[in-house]
Amino acid sequence: MASILIADDQKNMRASLAMMLRRAGHDVAEARDGVDACEAIDEEAYDLVITDLRMGSVDGIDVLRHLRENSPLTEAIVMTAYGTIETAVEAMRLGAWDYIQKPFTEDELQVKIAKALERRWLTGEVSLLTQEFKERYKFENIIGRSRSIREILTRIIKIAPTDTTVLITGESGTGKELIAKAIHANSKRSDRPFVPVNCAAISETLLESELFGHTRGAFTGAVSTRKGLFEEADGGTFFFDEIAETSPSFQAKLLRAIQEREIRRVGDNRPIQVDMRCIAATNQDLQQVIKEKRFREDLYYRLNVARFRIPPLRERPEDIPLLVEHFVKQFSKKMGRTVKLAESVMDRLMAYNYPGNVRELENLIEQGVALTIDGEIRIGDLTPGEDTGMMEAQTLEDVVAAAERQAIHVALSQHESTEKAAESLGLSATTLWRKMKKLKIDNPHRRR
Repeated sequence: MASILIADDQKNMRASLAMMLRRAGHDVAEARDGVDACEAIDEEAYDLVITDLRMGSVDGIDVLRHLRENSPLTEAIVMTAYGTIETAVEAMRLGAWDYIQKPFTEDELQVKIAKALERRWLTGEVSLLTQEFKERYKFENIIGRSRSIREILTRIIKIAPTDTTVLITGESGTGKELIAKAIHANSKRSDRPFVPVNCAAISETLLESELFGHTRGAFTGAVSTRKGLFEEADGGTFFFDEIAETSPSFQAKLLRAIQEREIRRVGDNRPIQVDMRCIAATNQDLQQVIKEKRFREDLYYRLNVARFRIPPLRERPEDIPLLVEHFVKQFSKKMGRTVKLAESVMDRLMAYNYPGNVRELENLIEQGVALTIDGEIRIGDLTPGEDTGMMEAQTLEDVVAAAERQAIHVALSQHESTEKAAESLGLSATTLWRKMKKLKIDNPHRRR
């Protein structure tokens, strides 16, 4: 079960390939030309792209270039009816795993796909989960094996060394500041300050003074000249958390500071040059806020250069066991205890919706470690007092889904292939694949 994009401007060829790959159990998307393929790569993470070389103005070579720039861990196979050495060499130089000349047999393509996917899973998933990788890129606190987290880590590695402005969106508690810190830690500015400010926690008047600084006598209480946080961040990274909470009038001043890298202290007309990278985050839909005239469109486009969307925890339940393990170790060490989860607690944790996302899960585990009296965290330790029903499954469907999810996770962890995991569960490989897709479970082995 891999996620595969097929790009070919010949509809019949595209449709027959998609049908063949779906029969093999893969999740397949189709792109009718090179433009469509590039847009699909921007919107979705794929394990493999199979692209024709000749597709009009945006051809397979262009698709490969776009793929290398935006999804470097995705493997590629190129198809061509014009199988010259030159095109094959160019495709391989741009990172294609292999090429195949039309017409080809299904067996020929399946062999190449299997080898490409093996490379994808070995070089991608395994390396992103190793301790050496986490230490090298300072990702110790970004926990997960879901496809969305893997792609976020890949993009951080690519974007961090640049000075590109970054916009991070996601619900409260998803870890937006962790992503911002990881970008800074892997940038050429890592030895300079990382300066965060929560725009929602400070009034507009105070925010302007805090960021830009002020001169003596600029306002009542300004008894001395003071440097602002922008000057403190000179040479480093400035992180605007909850940027949508600022007013349009303040946004105009902010836009100039970001564009010109120039500020003026409150009460002073002299410009001060600042060299800082800007990272902004919000839990709001900025397009909607723009329609409501609460956010400047020009500032949005200035911030939205490199975009990271951090998915809520309910969209990546396969990350919950890893996060629970991480938090249990973290708080056990902090509190000097040896703690484990009681039986069935993980099922309940997997079934819960987490409106507060990773932060809520972290708080639940900290509470559980603190309240347990015998070294086993029970559900009552996570939901004390009047909140005891908080994590109860509300419907029979929830109970069944939680049980299936846990059983599948256990089977996948105990067996080296989907087929063997399915056999242990008494299911066909196709049925298991459908259940994994429905429950949004990513295979940790990716070996089929």
